[in-house]
Amino acid sequence: MGEEARALDIENTTRRNHLVHDSMVDLYPLSSYYFGSRDALRVKEEIISDQVFRLKSNYAAHGLRTCVEAVLLVELFKHPHVLLLQYKNSIFKLPGGRLRPRESDSEGLKRKLASKLSINENGVVPGLEVGECIGMWWRPNFETLMYPFLPPNVKHPKECTKLFLVRLPVNQQFVVPKNFKLLAVPLCQLHENEKTYGPIISQIPKLLSKFSFNMMET
Repeated sequence: MGEEARALDIENTTRRNHLVHDSMVDLYPLSSYYFGSRDALRVKEEIISDQVFRLKSNYAAHGLRTCVEAVLLVELFKHPHVLLLQYKNSIFKLPGGRLRPRESDSEGLKRKLASKLSINENGVVPGLEVGECIGMWWRPNFETLMYPFLPPNVKHPKECTKLFLVRLPVNQQFVVPKNFKLLAVPLCQLHENEKTYGPIISQIPKLLSKFSFNMMET
């Protein structure tokens, strides 16, 4: 019984250590990262009716549309900041996008991060660690609103957006299309600021509340 108790104690300690590691996020200073630009990325200019039509067409061809987006964190003034793409000074997005058919969440997110944040849009951004999914939003019908839950009466949702915590290395190069800006926005500014950042990004501080942040020095 003594040996079994010791083995169980070791197993529990290992499990606790893993939980502590998973809930602790190392944040490196914004100054550790290089930011550059490349050729502009073509952006579809659509009105709401065009977006709904495209969503219906995609659903008819491929079924449920799945999008993956990255929450990238840096340290500035001893406070966590989220890296957001800004378009036309008023549109804020998390880096990411739509998955291809049969593409995994992790591989699809890495591909999208390369297309948005790398000098080689067909390559990969080295050093990024795709972590856990911290939130999911659903589009029950062909409409603009998305919800952080799937209503029980909806059997065939049209779209799902997943947010993943992506851990950054101590150094990294980010090269974004010149018609976008990559901004570091503090959590306190995002908190419930739906008017500026939308219903998903404004909820990120709540989604991150279970994590502890380790402010690293370089």
